[in-house]
Amino acid sequence: MLNKLLLSSLVAMLVAAPAAQAHHIWLEQDGKVVKLQFGEFALNQRETTPGLLDKFGAPAATLLGARGERALKLEKTAKGYIVSGATPSAGESIVAEDNAYPSWETSEDGKKLNHIWVPAARLATSFAAQQPTLALDVVPTGVAGEFKVFYKGQPLPKAKVSAIVPSGWSKEAESDDSGVVKFDLPWKGTYVLETAHTDKTAGERAGLQYASASHTTSLTVVQPKGIAAVAAGPAMAPSAEH
Repeated sequence: MLNKLLLSSLVAMLVAAPAAQAHHIWLEQDGKVVKLQFGEFALNQRETTPGLLDKFGAPAATLLGARGERALKLEKTAKGYIVSGATPSAGESIVAEDNAYPSWETSEDGKKLNHIWVPAARLATSFAAQQPTLALDVVPTGVAGEFKVFYKGQPLPKAKVSAIVPSGWSKEAESDDSGVVKFDLPWKGTYVLETAHTDKTAGERAGLQYASASHTTSLTVVQPKGIAAVAAGPAMAPSAEH
């Protein structure tokens, strides 16, 4: 009876919870196949080629394992990239980043300013503690439902993090002063945690002077136990803007 009441409560939460609305990238694994996707995980939206997927400049992926780092290959397909070269074992992870996504301009007091976006993603094969490697990173701490947000290797406090499942259910929490954020993970299956951070420190990338860098990163983890996940909704069409 208790399980039925809990399930009813969670389904009600599913209906009421807001979906994440910002585009981001994430890594997902189906058996031995790992894919890098771009779109909105909560909306079951994956951008394609031709389309927004073509805006990626030079995405790169790396396997982080007991033997160190290993560069992986990314094969562009009609819907996302297939990551090849190795399948992560238990305790290992894959990270991906595109540091060549097109910049954009704004105008301030008649002066043109460039801005860049750096999308990144991590796939963790377990909840074992991991060290940050991405500029903006979310990693498991080794404690169930606990994660830590880092920016340039330092804990990032007050970061808003969303935990999302394929059905669209999501929950948001804020990291504490030490960058730690905690979630209940009631559903069995895949979760994507997403966060963003804008650094308004001017810099240079590939000869381009920029005024700010916006970072978006995700962490994909699999909860091996819990309530059976609600099925994902109908896939949302790719964005019309090319």
